[in-house]
Amino acid sequence: QVQLTESGGGWVQPGGSLRLFCVASGGRTFSSYYMAWFRQPPGKEREFVEAISWTGDVPLYADSVKGRFTISRDNAKNTVCLQINSLKPGNTAVYYCTADDHCFGVSDEYDYWGQGTQITVSS
Repeated sequence: QVQLTESGGGWVQPGGSLRLFCVASGGRTFSSYYMAWFRQPPGKEREFVEAISWTGDVPLYADSVKGRFTISRDNAKNTVCLQINSLKPGNTAVYYCTADDHCFGVSDEYDYWGQGTQITVSS
């Protein structure tokens, strides 16, 4: 069973940038997993952010983050990243890394989830 550990969250002023990291350990070969990021704003439902295919050449984006958020993966380092630019207060949320070896899409039906990392955007 794969374990996912996120890092890189924190407090940032509006307009700032952060880079989130998710390191996978255990389970199958990392390159066999589809990877994704979801987020849960305070008091709201969890929502899809971005996903990436096994080889990294097929990304999926939520319309709300397109152009500001970029997902990438390094299969040699068992790592997926989320570069977040031009942060807004509405981006405040717990960000979760997810993995699945057969599910790829915007639904939260991924099998494996990290513990989440908090991003707070405020002045």
